[in-house]
Amino acid sequence: MIKVGVTPMRGSKLYDLLTAAPLIAWYLLGLWRLLPGLANQAALVKLFLQTDYSVLPATLVLSVMSKVCTLIFFTLLVTMFAARRVPLRYASGFYPRFVAMAGTFLGIGIVMLPPRELSSAIHLTSLLSTIAGTILAIWTVIALARSISILPEARAMVTSGPYTLVRHPLYLAELIVLSGVALQYSQPWAFLLLGAHCFFQFERLRYEERILLQTFPEYESYMAHTARLLPYLY
Repeated sequence: MIKVGVTPMRGSKLYDLLTAAPLIAWYLLGLWRLLPGLANQAALVKLFLQTDYSVLPATLVLSVMSKVCTLIFFTLLVTMFAARRVPLRYASGFYPRFVAMAGTFLGIGIVMLPPRELSSAIHLTSLLSTIAGTILAIWTVIALARSISILPEARAMVTSGPYTLVRHPLYLAELIVLSGVALQYSQPWAFLLLGAHCFFQFERLRYEERILLQTFPEYESYMAHTARLLPYLY
């Protein structure tokens, strides 16, 4: 049986903002590291347009699109974490918190691996996967708005936007993005980290569903009419 609760301190906006501060700082760091690369690629695009080239390289265009989508996503995350509602209920204990943090950050280990030489087809597939997953993540964060969480917590029951199709669209978006990232490194360690990420995400969504069921009785009916991750399949 999952332990749940709310304390007066945990129910305060100040406490919630303090717990979100490391995540806000993390995504701000991501924005800061992203901007120079985006500026360099934008300059390269401008250089191409000023020459006699009639067509920009597809990989350059997709890479710029990927960085712009990531920039928008990180900006939304910072905004929503700063303005989110306080939780109505949360999971107690170490393990629910551990799987949430592991599911969130384990995939970052993939980018620490040495990159591999890729064929044009794999590189394009990777970029398309990253863009598609990031666009889905942006749509999901907009739908979640002030109800976004990392730990298993119930802030509000969201059923609009991508939540009309699946119950966990943000986890699906992360899986699509990380699959594209793993392709860029194409080695056993990359796919092992991807598999570990998937395991912890499934554990995480299991705890999240329990919390939502205990907080919102109507969530059971919502579960009966929506898939977990893949529309009409699972």
